[in-house]
Amino acid sequence: MDAGLKRELEEKVYAGERLTREDGIALYDSDDLTWLGRLAHHRRSELNGDRVMFNVNRHLNLTNVCSASCAYCSFQRKPGEKDAYTMRIDEAVRKAKEMEDEQLTELHIVNGLHPTLPWRYYPKVLRELKAALPKVNLKAFTATEVQWFEKISGLGADEILDELMDAGLESLTGGGAEIFDWEVRQHIVDHACHWEDWSRIHRLAHSKGMKTPSTMLYGHIEEPRHRVDHVLRLRELQDETGGFQVFIPLRYQHDFVDSADGKIRNRIQAQTTMASPAESLKTFAVSRLLFDNVPHVKCFWVMHGLSVAQLSLNFGVDDLDGSVVEYKITHDADSYGTPNTMHRDDLLHLIWDAGFRPVERNTRYEIVREYDAPTSLAERRSEPQQVWA
Repeated sequence: MDAGLKRELEEKVYAGERLTREDGIALYDSDDLTWLGRLAHHRRSELNGDRVMFNVNRHLNLTNVCSASCAYCSFQRKPGEKDAYTMRIDEAVRKAKEMEDEQLTELHIVNGLHPTLPWRYYPKVLRELKAALPKVNLKAFTATEVQWFEKISGLGADEILDELMDAGLESLTGGGAEIFDWEVRQHIVDHACHWEDWSRIHRLAHSKGMKTPSTMLYGHIEEPRHRVDHVLRLRELQDETGGFQVFIPLRYQHDFVDSADGKIRNRIQAQTTMASPAESLKTFAVSRLLFDNVPHVKCFWVMHGLSVAQLSLNFGVDDLDGSVVEYKITHDADSYGTPNTMHRDDLLHLIWDAGFRPVERNTRYEIVREYDAPTSLAERRSEPQQVWA
């Protein structure tokens, strides 16, 4: 990068000025990862100090049966396929209650677009889960699913969200965003929910007082300019509603080892390479610098690995998601090496080992508990430490 441009961008960041589309593209063009990390860490520290948030959550995927066949997706199955499944409501409740003793605070529910499940199944399952675990926040359904509910129910999103909230819904999830730019989206997405509907549904959720996450799927066929465009669309919507709590860059995955049937469902795999750790860290840093009006940036450790998750805390990230327990959407695709579950103590030590102070939160980003600051480097060096792969 030209030294003058580099100095100009740094001055804008330290002055707190909003970065432009051209600034974002220039930041992606820089090969000085340490410099990018320093800028993003400055911004992250201004907003969140040395805190790293996490929660104790469980992911539930009620069904992997899906009407869509998105090019990147390894999770979806068609009716009748060998490992297609749909949970009964009592099964979902049983799985959720398995973590009751770990002081679970959130259930995260995302599903396929099931072609025959009736709309009433979805509010009913929320009501049963809330009755079984009344203190647990329900974070459920993507905007894509809400649009699907519109199709199968004949209701509008306004009425759908009211009923889901009445059943206990605390927050939508951020999925279904992928990359908004049509130049890319038309090649990777096989459902009808695009920027216009995704933003419409989140705008409506925000108008009802709901806080939601936002996401971006990166590292496939998109270019940095598409990532910048994606973040700026979200930034503009955040200017309007203030409803996004967190931004989550999600790392696209290859089908390394698929399910028992041996099929490779990822149709763009042959023309893609997964983002390297350095590319992931750059994406976190640039996202933090561009998305100046969202309070938190999250590294979903399942998709990035534990070492990159720790490093990301110096590249703008201040949230590591939670215990997760079972994340079939990624683990159905790869043998990447991340565990299914991280318990509270695992997350605490992961954060302490990276030199940060853990803070347990709930879905609304309210603090549940603050923990001690990490021990000093000298103290840690005095005895053997666990190594995170």
